[in-house]
Amino acid sequence: MSNFDSDGGSDNQWEDRGELAWNEFDWERYLREQEEAITRYLRFYESCKNPADRIDYVAEKMNWGQDDWAEEGESPEMADEAAEDGEDATDEVYTLHKNPIFIATKAIHLSLSRSWQTLAVDAAKVPQPLAVALLSSLHRGEEEAVQAIHALDFGDYAMAISLFKRALSVLNGSLALLNADAMNRHRHVVAWRDEAVSRLFDLREIWLRVIAECREELERPIEDDDED
Repeated sequence: MSNFDSDGGSDNQWEDRGELAWNEFDWERYLREQEEAITRYLRFYESCKNPADRIDYVAEKMNWGQDDWAEEGESPEMADEAAEDGEDATDEVYTLHKNPIFIATKAIHLSLSRSWQTLAVDAAKVPQPLAVALLSSLHRGEEEAVQAIHALDFGDYAMAISLFKRALSVLNGSLALLNADAMNRHRHVVAWRDEAVSRLFDLREIWLRVIAECREELERPIEDDDED
């Protein structure tokens, strides 16, 4: 896969970690570092005011590049080479948390849910049924997308497509909520909606790109290793 190749190195990662033996504190440090990647992505995302190329701009800033969104997800062979060169063990380990699609999805959803909660906590600005409905929809969309990324990481492209389509269906539900008449009655919500719609469409664009890449993988002829 080209732009969204995110399964680089997930196969048999647990078996290929060699002598790596981390305790819970090591993993906590690792997870915090991956959370910082989400924060970094969001910082770049917030700084880009041109929606037309925002997701590609942020990918470049994250050093993923245009042709490989999986740059941070190293293959087992690369991890072995890094270990031989004495690099930090944290750089060797690949988990879902390093997947660029995961980082982008989590970051954009974080920006949506955090800003909505800040606004919707005030019942005078947002009717509480509407506040709960939209927050629930955002959460369900993120959950479906994360499941799709899990499937993607395991190389199950057909399942990834199905789950991303589910995520897109929920996303469309969120857009429907934002365009409902109830939204237009509250000026604070209308002001928030314009930026939120732009971010939802960014998520939609990312997931559609991944779906297209998955379909290309599924259509690729299977090489027969037994051929002479």
